[in-house]
Amino acid sequence: MSNSNQLPSNVRIVEVGARDGLQNESAVSTQSKVTLINALAAAGIKDIEAGAFVSPKWVPQMADSSEVISALELPDCNLTALTPNLKGAEAAHAVGIKEFAIFTAASESFCQKNINCSIDESITRFTDVLAFAKANNIRVRGYVSCVLGCPYEGDIDPQAVLAVAEKLLALGCYEISLGDTIGVGTAKKVDQLLDLLLTHIDKSLLAVHFHDTYGQALTNIYTALKRGIATVDSAVAGLGGCPYAKGASGNVATEDVVYLLQGLGIEHGIDLERLAKAGWAICSALNKQPVSKVSLALKNQAAE
Repeated sequence: MSNSNQLPSNVRIVEVGARDGLQNESAVSTQSKVTLINALAAAGIKDIEAGAFVSPKWVPQMADSSEVISALELPDCNLTALTPNLKGAEAAHAVGIKEFAIFTAASESFCQKNINCSIDESITRFTDVLAFAKANNIRVRGYVSCVLGCPYEGDIDPQAVLAVAEKLLALGCYEISLGDTIGVGTAKKVDQLLDLLLTHIDKSLLAVHFHDTYGQALTNIYTALKRGIATVDSAVAGLGGCPYAKGASGNVATEDVVYLLQGLGIEHGIDLERLAKAGWAICSALNKQPVSKVSLALKNQAAE
């Protein structure tokens, strides 16, 4: 069971606000996206999801991904992009992306509703993406949605998550990001899932991507940290949610995760003040308030 002495000394944050976040917000200008990504890099974030090479018909917010990425000069950053098919992979490679992301789900119903195919079909579809990536020396990260619950099926069996994760690793993914897409997970469920996964998969191959729908994301992240998981996905200012999961409030805020890590004495390499300012700027462009509690606290402090 859970061993609380395993807190990692260093945690890698994968910033998903510029893609997963903005994909689910009202559209902003290409320049606003470039400004956001540059500000995130300046705050010390090294891994940034910068765009998605998907059909503009389905995700119009990401139609300018090529322009955004072409406008960036961040040699010290690992910029990643969502590439659901070979066409997307080729387009991402053309603008210099060195890491692809592919996604499937641990729930058959969610897979059907989200990408119109079964889990096994979705994985088969990725074989040419992985072959292209291998030929071009590009790393591939696998996302698994609905690992702690599904809007259509309810609870998800951890065995189903393990089966999908193992298939993606066998395909050639270097890391699996475990997504609590509708944010229903609790600390106990996270522990139970990791009890199974960590007996079959090394902790260095796993990341967590928790949504904050029920306010449990930080608790769930802390639970995963105690199991030795050292990669956390988050979105600046808590941007975004999931367009295919009704009412799912967004990603956990990067500011809140950084504050948690600082309180635990875990290295993360990020300047919290600069990060918060990056969030305020993009929220201003979106004409909304940050969802991050830490960001709002810092904003109120700055205003005093």
